[in-house]
Amino acid sequence: MSLLTPDPMVRATSEVAREGRRPLSLGAVLADLDRALHDGDVITSRPMPTGFEVLDRAIAGGLKPGELLLLGGGQGIGKTMMTLQMARNLAAGGARVLYVCYEHDERFLLTKLLALESREPDEEEGERGIRLRDVLARIEEAGRREGSSLQALVAGNPSLARAAGRIAAYADRLLLLRGSGTYTDLPALAAEVAALRKADRRTPCVLFIDYLQKVPVHPEPSTETERVTRVVESLKDVALSQGIAVVAIVAAEKQGLEAPRLRLHHLRGGSAILYEADVILILNEKHRIVTKQYLTFNQVQAQSLHNWVVCSIEKNRAGRQLVDLEFRKHFEYACFDPNGGHVTESLIDERIERD
Repeated sequence: MSLLTPDPMVRATSEVAREGRRPLSLGAVLADLDRALHDGDVITSRPMPTGFEVLDRAIAGGLKPGELLLLGGGQGIGKTMMTLQMARNLAAGGARVLYVCYEHDERFLLTKLLALESREPDEEEGERGIRLRDVLARIEEAGRREGSSLQALVAGNPSLARAAGRIAAYADRLLLLRGSGTYTDLPALAAEVAALRKADRRTPCVLFIDYLQKVPVHPEPSTETERVTRVVESLKDVALSQGIAVVAIVAAEKQGLEAPRLRLHHLRGGSAILYEADVILILNEKHRIVTKQYLTFNQVQAQSLHNWVVCSIEKNRAGRQLVDLEFRKHFEYACFDPNGGHVTESLIDERIERD
């Protein structure tokens, strides 16, 4: 029998081993590869760009199947905006994306996307587009009118019409799910991902979790560290077993929120976060972490720093780490300018000061 000709017994052994997570013989691995090639089930390892170009270059092209990216930051710094914008970019690029949010419902996420899509990236801020607060106000106003509809809502505003048209181009590839602190647990997430992969094995898939500490675990562990460890390990296992990329927001400890600069050791959940993740990004307000010289001598420059967020690559298995990038806020449109760059100013470094 040829080495590349699957033996029926080997194929059966392969299936049992895969289900029971038993060791696989090399013959079983060959048989499994043959099956995957025959069924068109070979998962590409090509990176998927997040749409934040300078970040994609730093992490070797973007998100990769089997990898776990964690994003940490303080309250109100734009973690949901950045991950939802990434999800939008990936879906627009052809990937199938599931965004699970334990903080907001699907309709509110849609309003953020409407504001984001209404803005013209090459226009000066405020010249064209509809702000998030105005999107919410117009929807509320339309809801009070009898016989109103989505078509009537967007028809009355060119910016909303433009946004709705752009969303339609990827609407079937971006799935939104309001996570439940009771029901949307790890098995439920795994089942959703399996269904997503089964629907189309050839298309790259990405799972977003907003946010990791909200994922319920049954039975409830005795400590938060144990619970977060279970969640992180399970998300990494889903990424590897299903051949998808997983992106999860991570909350920070109180000590980190009060520190001059949020760092990796401030994330809630213990060492599992550090060991399991392939990429870890930390967001900080730029005006809080530049050294004092930029705040003292030029008040105009100091004020402009409030418009920027620093995205630090604290861990990166695919390349350089401890890289500081910056992105301009456009929070009125629920987004960042994806055309960021490297930070040129000197930043405070808690690790050096602590020593």
